[in-house]
Amino acid sequence: MRAHTILIICLIILTIQSCNSKEGKHLFILSGQSNMAGLKPEESFTPAIEKKFGKENVIIVKDALGGQPIRRWYKNWKPLEGNEPGAKPDLYDSLLTKVYAAIDKEKIASITFIWMQGERDAKEKHGEVYQKSLIGLYDQLCNDLKSKEINFIIGRLSDFDMLGEKYPHWVMIRDIQVKVAESNPRFEWIDTDDLNDGLNRNGKEISNDLHMSAEGYITMGKRFAEKSIELIETNE
Repeated sequence: MRAHTILIICLIILTIQSCNSKEGKHLFILSGQSNMAGLKPEESFTPAIEKKFGKENVIIVKDALGGQPIRRWYKNWKPLEGNEPGAKPDLYDSLLTKVYAAIDKEKIASITFIWMQGERDAKEKHGEVYQKSLIGLYDQLCNDLKSKEINFIIGRLSDFDMLGEKYPHWVMIRDIQVKVAESNPRFEWIDTDDLNDGLNRNGKEISNDLHMSAEGYITMGKRFAEKSIELIETNE
């Protein structure tokens, strides 16, 4: 009788777990400016994700362009004062076009948005509106994909210009990225301070550079994958 009871309990637990687990594919959306553009998912991000979930169970969409401010994505972006420059969310539109095409007729189990951007906003001194813009961009994506359960991973700006000599709002935006990432259990951030030294993709020696080294991009992809997996498992 005891063994029979234990068997029934085990079956009930398995049934509950089966009901609670979401079916479908895991969608990963990667976007941002040059350091996202320099990331090659196939080097480290995609292999790690496919190893965890299976190649047939993941959809990875990347769309990034160097040197671009967040107003090229966030539709309601506004400067701290005045009306110029204005929002021009054409890059967001091109990203969503790719996403919609990739998920057409697919059942989605989870969505993870990975963002590596902020350099241009730091240079143009738009740090005061970056927090609102970052959260606004996330909410915008949730609305367009009709999901309030999107995971969000932010690549924090590196230690390139900690004195703000070339990019006055560098440290401000770094701090905002961490603050936003720690404001929600579905948010996370990765450190990139150790990724901008060594040889770049052209074989040139770099030190504390604006962009990541060749190995730095590989490590960045691994870190994004690790955080993605962690958030999916935690919030499943």
